[in-house]
Amino acid sequence: MLAETQAAADTSTVPRQPILQLKSIDKLFGEFPAVDRVSLDIHEGEFFTIVGPSGSGKTTMVRMLVGMDKPTNGDILLRGERINDVPANKRPTCMVFQSLALFPHRTVGQNIEFPLKIRGVDAATRKARALELMAQLRLPESYYSKGVLQCSGGERQRVALARALAFDPDILFFDEPLSALDYKLRKVLEKELKDIHRETGKTFVYITHSLEEAMVMSDRIGVMNKGRFVQIGTPNQIYGNPTNRFVSEFMGEVNVLDVELGLTGGLIDKSTGATYQSPNGDTEFREAALVIRPEDIRFLGHPDEAADNKLSGVIYNDYLLGSRVQYQVRVGKSQTFLVEKLREQQLDVAAGAAVTIAWDTKESMLFTTRTFTQSMVSR
Repeated sequence: MLAETQAAADTSTVPRQPILQLKSIDKLFGEFPAVDRVSLDIHEGEFFTIVGPSGSGKTTMVRMLVGMDKPTNGDILLRGERINDVPANKRPTCMVFQSLALFPHRTVGQNIEFPLKIRGVDAATRKARALELMAQLRLPESYYSKGVLQCSGGERQRVALARALAFDPDILFFDEPLSALDYKLRKVLEKELKDIHRETGKTFVYITHSLEEAMVMSDRIGVMNKGRFVQIGTPNQIYGNPTNRFVSEFMGEVNVLDVELGLTGGLIDKSTGATYQSPNGDTEFREAALVIRPEDIRFLGHPDEAADNKLSGVIYNDYLLGSRVQYQVRVGKSQTFLVEKLREQQLDVAAGAAVTIAWDTKESMLFTTRTFTQSMVSR
């Protein structure tokens, strides 16, 4: 039994092979680079999510990957074969759009069977496959003859996904398919998509602007900004070790303090003059952003309690976020901190109560915004 377990563990550590590779691709509109010299490997069976703000290039990226647009430069390889010039309908891939693109005049079964019908599959086999996919996607068998417009938004999402799976594609692309749904249904479908990914073993490439969707579903996340990937990693890597201020702010609410290097190597808050310890000992900068996540700040029971960095403030407001409580703490006249705790750790204090907040140096992140060299050049 132990040997079997060890063998399984060893297998899980074998790197998966890339199914899709981007080799220095870009997409120019005039002289504007919507996608700028991007290289990327997406692995077989991976759930890879591309996130970024509006205008970051993520939709242009997926249009090239699915074959709707051609890159201006560079190569796209599918299992090692260049597919730049292969049209979308000739690729072993399928796209699930935000609009779903279902046939409104057809039934659920007819929508799901459509890709099989155009391939010449016989009616009995088509129906059997449609019912199999409906069961997998938790659609009742009675829905087979139901008009697709009679289905709810969530049911239509499942129909669109079943139709995509009927193609039996090597890769499924998703362009923000859940963005138009209400919050509760979106949460349900996020988990279902992750389950379906595991059950089918297909490669999923998902486009979204939602941090929550990316964190819940993905094996890896690629964060895009201004046409480039600024960081690629697992959800834990992206959230816990962002490579720059943009990623840290994009991946959730954070406290950002603009600081400069003090004469003794510590950090001086440019807004209040407060001093903090530097988390990495770097002295090769003039100005930086000190970032602390709300859950890494704590309330001290007594002002003399030990902490690397501590500040006195007052509770300005609190927000109940389901299982968590977020506090807005005012420090001085101009500075506001967000502090987040589990609901069972909720403070029994009213707005205006004096508090001391604190964090340890290892719980903060420092991102340089201006170096000494940049300072000298700008003079």
